[in-house]
Amino acid sequence: MDQLELISRLALALAIGLLIGLERGWRERNEEEGNRTAGVRTFSLIALVGGVLGALSLTGDRTLIAAGFVTTGTALAAYMWREGERDNNFSATTLVAALLTFALGAFAILGDTVAASSAGVVTAILLATKQQLHGFLARLTWTEMRAGLLLAAMTFILLPILPNRTVDPWGALNPYLLWLMTIMIAAVSFAGYAAVRLLGPKRGLLLAATIGGLFASTAATLALARLAKANDKHVRMLGGGILAASSVMLLRVLGITAAVNLDLSKVLLPVLAASILAMGVAAALLILRVKDRSIESDGDFAMRNPFDLLEVLQFGAFLAFIMVTVEFVRRTYGDPGVLGIAALAGLGDVDAITLSMSRQDGATALASNAILLAAAVNNLAKSSYAWLAGGARIGLLSFAGGIAGILAGLAIWVQD
Repeated sequence: MDQLELISRLALALAIGLLIGLERGWRERNEEEGNRTAGVRTFSLIALVGGVLGALSLTGDRTLIAAGFVTTGTALAAYMWREGERDNNFSATTLVAALLTFALGAFAILGDTVAASSAGVVTAILLATKQQLHGFLARLTWTEMRAGLLLAAMTFILLPILPNRTVDPWGALNPYLLWLMTIMIAAVSFAGYAAVRLLGPKRGLLLAATIGGLFASTAATLALARLAKANDKHVRMLGGGILAASSVMLLRVLGITAAVNLDLSKVLLPVLAASILAMGVAAALLILRVKDRSIESDGDFAMRNPFDLLEVLQFGAFLAFIMVTVEFVRRTYGDPGVLGIAALAGLGDVDAITLSMSRQDGATALASNAILLAAAVNNLAKSSYAWLAGGARIGLLSFAGGIAGILAGLAIWVQD
């Protein structure tokens, strides 16, 4: 390591200590001089000590760093013990922050500078958001905690160990992709729950519908429909959310097509635009007519679990069935069965058939018909899912809006 790089890394170590020290010093800024163990200067020096010992350990011997870490931690613990006795304070946050500052100072010399600086910024943010984090914990229920842990386990424990290849004789089932879709369903449901808790029913559901439409409109439909069971007075608003998610889904289809096959997207644009407009108007009529005061006067908006694992697994099994069926039809009937495949694919998701058809050269009638058929079937299928998950009222509302979108698109398609 040359001299210029060493100086720049030492400067980074000092900057990390200064940043963390500014947060600690600001929090205890009302303390008199000498009444606190560590402030902005102490934290800056701790990081610099870690950096200097890291520089002295560039030859490979880490004894100095270990000794410095233990010595620094012991000295700070002694002073903070006395301070804690005086103030009757049992918090160890400042001690842990100081030890981390020392480690980041050494890491700035011996490790990746981007990772070191990022960790320093994250540390300062965590320290500065104490009140917000504690407030969040105070509002957090055990049901929400359990759902979050379960979603984390599904994503970071089970997903990485699943094989990312087809495992069935028909080449249809990819466990990794199937479980990823299952996680997406759970995540959209969780995001919708969080949005309602943070923003209120009206704005939260609209945000949840938009997010769901961008990533998984079927999952958004199931999440909103489940809420309808416990919120009979707000079925119209929830039905509007489902139609909003479906409108955003059609925008996603148009965006995917445009990215892969611009000529095909030009053919689909007027048809999909008419459908988006029709369903968007229907969604607006259902959502905007609901006044925030009416929600408050009816009592708290009833929230179910962030997501029900059994329901998520059942829908994942259903997706597996659809994938196998689509592959069976494709192998049995070949290209003549493309429209049939599109219709079956629409029962679960439209992205796969959209990508497949968009990869063809030009804007063929078969490609446009297949995409539009899949989108139409998907809208009708989601109405059925809403009916099963939330009851007849929300099923009929989503069905009526879906039919309006299909008829609007069909009118444009027939004229062309």
